Amino acid sequence: MKVILRKNFDQIGKIGDVADVKDGYARNFLLPRKIAYPALEGNVRALEEEKKQLAKKQVKELEEAQHLSSELEKVSVTIPVKVGEEDKIFGSVTAQMIAESLKEKGFDIDRRKIEIDEPIKALGIYSINVKLHSSVTAVVKTWVVRE
Repeated sequence: MKVILRKNFDQIGKIGDVADVKDGYARNFLLPRKIAYPALEGNVRALEEEKKQLAKKQVKELEEAQHLSSELEKVSVTIPVKVGEEDKIFGSVTAQMIAESLKEKGFDIDRRKIEIDEPIKALGIYSINVKLHSSVTAVVKTWVVRE
Protein backbone atom coordinates (compact mmCIF):
# COMPACT_ATOMS: atom_id res chain seq x y z
CA MET A 1 0.00 0.00 0.00
CA LYS A 2 1.35 3.43 -0.87
CA VAL A 3 1.12 6.05 1.88
CA ILE A 4 2.12 9.69 2.26
CA LEU A 5 3.85 10.51 5.55
CA ARG A 6 2.33 13.25 7.71
CA LYS A 7 5.15 13.18 10.26
CA ASN A 8 8.85 12.38 10.24
CA PHE A 9 9.13 8.67 10.94
CA ASP A 10 12.64 7.21 11.29
CA GLN A 11 11.89 3.80 9.82
CA ILE A 12 10.14 5.10 6.69
CA GLY A 13 11.03 8.70 5.83
CA LYS A 14 10.24 12.38 6.25
CA ILE A 15 7.07 14.47 5.92
CA GLY A 16 5.62 14.30 2.43
CA ASP A 17 7.52 11.20 1.32
CA VAL A 18 5.54 8.55 -0.53
CA ALA A 19 6.38 5.15 0.94
CA ASP A 20 5.34 1.67 -0.07
CA VAL A 21 4.51 -0.35 3.07
CA LYS A 22 2.65 -3.55 3.78
CA ASP A 23 -1.14 -3.25 3.93
CA GLY A 24 -1.45 -4.42 7.53
CA TYR A 25 1.27 -2.06 8.75
CA ALA A 26 -0.49 0.86 7.11
CA ARG A 27 -4.02 -0.08 8.25
CA ASN A 28 -3.15 -1.10 11.80
CA PHE A 29 -0.31 1.25 12.71
CA LEU A 30 0.34 4.23 10.43
CA LEU A 31 -3.22 5.29 9.60
CA PRO A 32 -4.78 5.03 13.11
CA ARG A 33 -1.88 6.98 14.65
CA LYS A 34 -2.18 9.64 11.92
CA ILE A 35 1.42 9.15 10.87
CA ALA A 36 0.42 8.68 7.23
CA TYR A 37 -2.39 9.13 4.69
CA PRO A 38 -3.30 6.70 1.92
CA ALA A 39 -1.59 7.97 -1.26
CA LEU A 40 -4.63 9.54 -2.95
CA GLU A 41 -4.79 12.75 -5.00
CA GLY A 42 -6.88 14.66 -2.44
CA ASN A 43 -4.58 13.68 0.40
CA VAL A 44 -1.58 15.15 -1.42
CA ARG A 45 -3.28 18.57 -1.43
CA ALA A 46 -4.29 18.18 2.23
CA LEU A 47 -0.70 17.36 3.14
CA GLU A 48 0.59 20.49 1.36
CA GLU A 49 -1.77 22.60 3.50
CA GLU A 50 -0.60 20.80 6.64
CA LYS A 51 3.02 21.53 5.69
CA LYS A 52 2.28 25.24 5.38
CA GLN A 53 0.60 25.34 8.79
CA LEU A 54 3.41 23.31 10.35
CA ALA A 55 6.01 25.70 8.93
CA LYS A 56 4.17 28.70 10.42
CA LYS A 57 3.91 26.93 13.78
CA GLN A 58 7.62 26.06 13.77
CA VAL A 59 8.61 29.65 13.00
CA LYS A 60 6.43 30.88 15.88
CA GLU A 61 7.92 28.30 18.29
CA LEU A 62 11.43 29.26 17.22
CA GLU A 63 10.77 32.97 17.85
CA GLU A 64 9.30 32.20 21.29
CA ALA A 65 12.30 30.01 22.15
CA GLN A 66 14.75 32.73 21.08
CA HIS A 67 12.90 35.31 23.20
CA LEU A 68 12.86 32.97 26.21
CA SER A 69 16.55 32.23 25.65
CA SER A 70 17.45 35.92 25.80
CA GLU A 71 15.45 36.25 29.03
CA LEU A 72 17.12 33.18 30.61
CA GLU A 73 20.61 34.45 29.74
CA LYS A 74 20.02 37.37 32.14
CA VAL A 75 18.94 35.12 35.03
CA SER A 76 21.12 33.33 37.55
CA VAL A 77 19.79 30.88 40.11
CA THR A 78 21.11 30.10 43.56
CA ILE A 79 20.75 26.60 44.95
CA PRO A 80 21.47 26.16 48.65
CA VAL A 81 22.67 22.66 49.57
CA LYS A 82 23.83 20.90 52.70
CA VAL A 83 27.54 20.25 52.78
CA GLY A 84 29.81 18.11 54.89
CA GLU A 85 33.52 18.31 55.56
CA GLU A 86 35.71 19.87 52.86
CA ASP A 87 32.61 21.38 51.23
CA LYS A 88 31.37 18.05 49.86
CA ILE A 89 27.69 18.08 48.89
CA PHE A 90 25.40 15.37 50.19
CA GLY A 91 24.08 13.91 46.93
CA SER A 92 24.20 16.19 43.90
CA VAL A 93 22.37 19.11 42.35
CA THR A 94 19.69 17.78 39.99
CA ALA A 95 17.83 19.19 37.03
CA GLN A 96 14.68 19.18 39.18
CA MET A 97 16.31 21.51 41.71
CA ILE A 98 17.34 23.91 38.94
CA ALA A 99 13.85 23.77 37.41
CA GLU A 100 12.29 24.64 40.78
CA SER A 101 14.68 27.58 41.22
CA LEU A 102 13.79 28.84 37.75
CA LYS A 103 10.09 28.47 38.57
CA GLU A 104 10.57 30.72 41.60
CA LYS A 105 12.04 33.32 39.21
CA GLY A 106 8.99 33.04 36.94
CA PHE A 107 10.27 30.65 34.25
CA ASP A 108 8.32 27.42 33.83
CA ILE A 109 10.97 25.12 32.34
CA ASP A 110 10.56 21.35 32.19
CA ARG A 111 13.35 19.54 34.04
CA ARG A 112 13.96 17.28 31.02
CA LYS A 113 15.08 20.32 29.00
CA ILE A 114 17.86 21.08 31.49
CA GLU A 115 21.12 19.44 30.44
CA ILE A 116 23.69 18.82 33.16
CA ASP A 117 26.90 17.51 31.56
CA GLU A 118 28.36 15.94 34.68
CA PRO A 119 26.92 15.63 38.20
CA ILE A 120 27.30 18.76 40.33
CA LYS A 121 28.86 17.59 43.57
CA ALA A 122 30.78 20.66 44.73
CA LEU A 123 30.09 24.27 45.63
CA GLY A 124 30.71 26.83 42.91
CA ILE A 125 29.38 28.54 39.82
CA TYR A 126 28.17 26.40 36.91
CA SER A 127 26.86 27.16 33.44
CA ILE A 128 23.87 24.92 32.76
CA ASN A 129 22.43 24.44 29.27
CA VAL A 130 18.65 24.61 28.81
CA LYS A 131 17.48 23.20 25.47
CA LEU A 132 14.42 25.27 24.55
CA HIS A 133 14.13 24.23 20.89
CA SER A 134 16.01 21.93 18.55
CA SER A 135 18.21 24.86 17.51
CA VAL A 136 17.99 27.16 20.57
CA THR A 137 19.91 26.55 23.78
CA ALA A 138 20.12 29.00 26.68
CA VAL A 139 22.83 29.07 29.31
CA VAL A 140 21.76 29.67 32.91
CA LYS A 141 24.33 30.61 35.49
CA THR A 142 23.84 28.43 38.57
CA TRP A 143 25.37 29.23 41.94
CA VAL A 144 25.65 26.28 44.29
CA VAL A 145 26.07 27.63 47.82
CA ARG A 146 26.22 26.35 51.38
CA GLU A 147 22.83 26.18 53.12
